[in-house]
Amino acid sequence: MDFQSIVLATLLAWTLCLLAKRCSTSNLAKKLPPGPVPLPIIGNLHHLLDGQPHKFLALLAQKYGPVMNLKLGMINTVVISSSTMAKQALQNQDLIFSSRPILDALRAHNHNQLSVIWLPVSSKWRTLRKILISSIFSDSKLDTNQQLRDRKIQELIMYCQNKGHVGEAVDLGRAAFRTTLNLLWNTIFSKDLADPYSDSAKEFKELIRKIMEEAGKPNLVDHFPFLQKFDLQGSRRRMTGYFTKGLQLFNDLIDERLEERKVRGSKNIDLLDLLLNISQERPEEIDRTQILHVCLDLFVAGMDTSSSTLEWAMAELLKNPDIMAKAQAELADVIGKGKQLREADVTHLPYLQCVIKETLRIHPPSPFIPRKVEQDVILCRYTIPKDSQVLVNVWAIGCDSSIWESPLIFKPERFWNLQVDVKGQDFELIPFGTGRRICPALRLAMRMVPIMLGSLLNSFQWKLEGDITPMDLDMEEKSGFTLAKAQPLRAIPIPF
Repeated sequence: MDFQSIVLATLLAWTLCLLAKRCSTSNLAKKLPPGPVPLPIIGNLHHLLDGQPHKFLALLAQKYGPVMNLKLGMINTVVISSSTMAKQALQNQDLIFSSRPILDALRAHNHNQLSVIWLPVSSKWRTLRKILISSIFSDSKLDTNQQLRDRKIQELIMYCQNKGHVGEAVDLGRAAFRTTLNLLWNTIFSKDLADPYSDSAKEFKELIRKIMEEAGKPNLVDHFPFLQKFDLQGSRRRMTGYFTKGLQLFNDLIDERLEERKVRGSKNIDLLDLLLNISQERPEEIDRTQILHVCLDLFVAGMDTSSSTLEWAMAELLKNPDIMAKAQAELADVIGKGKQLREADVTHLPYLQCVIKETLRIHPPSPFIPRKVEQDVILCRYTIPKDSQVLVNVWAIGCDSSIWESPLIFKPERFWNLQVDVKGQDFELIPFGTGRRICPALRLAMRMVPIMLGSLLNSFQWKLEGDITPMDLDMEEKSGFTLAKAQPLRAIPIPF
């Protein structure tokens, strides 16, 4: 019997055992949410094969309801597709729904046990999150670093100017990615990774992209946990290699910094100094290994989301020239055409803010909020069994026609007189999550994205590369860890 037959036979036996268990008296008493009938062995995995699971699950929810039960391999999965049910779960029962399912690839280097993103809610998680927020994401810290962000934005504008003078197109997603990368690198290590628009930092940029891509790939082990020891698709092995490179780089930087501190002392210069000081003064709160994984978290979680949102916003504006003209007219009126935009100016640019909200509504950075329940939970009269994975379909909520008129049309004006924000209190729009596990970098993202977008719009007219017309612009999505644009957006900046 070959290996594939052994695996299939094992899966069949395991599935039969599970079916027998489900037929027990205790399970019969539970009322599971409705959902499509699962197939033997694979369950409902075939529903996710089209490459855009957020859209397909939204269609299924129209038939089975806003709380829907699926069997993804061996993993019981509940999909929540309405703002009302999301509020019930993530606000009214936030603690019960606060754990996260762990992707097998993220077990590399025990990252799941050291990462503030993947740790369960616990004293360790609270301590690490408190350190992150107080040291980098608080309003006072963000105010302190404002000049650094201004400098990185000006470097982005200069790069676009150089491209525009010779009539070359800018890969807008890649340019935003580089800007965010160098901003984070400066915030943590007080230096540029490299010239942000040369290829000298290519290796690290590619490393981060590979980690994001690997984390977003479908992996059989995530649906059949007993296969963990085999790592059939090699995802954990590849991720181990990527993490090894990233952690070694951070380790070398810590060694370098410790040598510097022998000369100048432990004065706070940047985030790394602050983390090292805490580690020396209160080693029970964070140690060197956790500092390495905090750095990894910041780059992996903080990079793709902001750059992807910027790329989608520019894509929607290029596809809708009238909307771009309105945004540019507001900038010209409030700031002055071609003048430098400051963060404080954003509060006086309501239409630009509407553009950002509308972009996050249609193109949330991640289409799902993943959670896990550690015990049986009652939600809307249904029982969600212990160890179930819970997916809140953020995309489906953002495109719910019962909430949003013509939801698939990009229309920033819908937010003009609508008191809805992205800070996790309005469940019609939760692109950064909500509750105790809301994205800690939300404040940074909501400073960076508007200033990047506004600066690009106020400095240039933009023309799509080649003979592409706005009507023909490819707006296909590429599902993964983030909801990225399938085809890179390339446009020519024409200085005013």
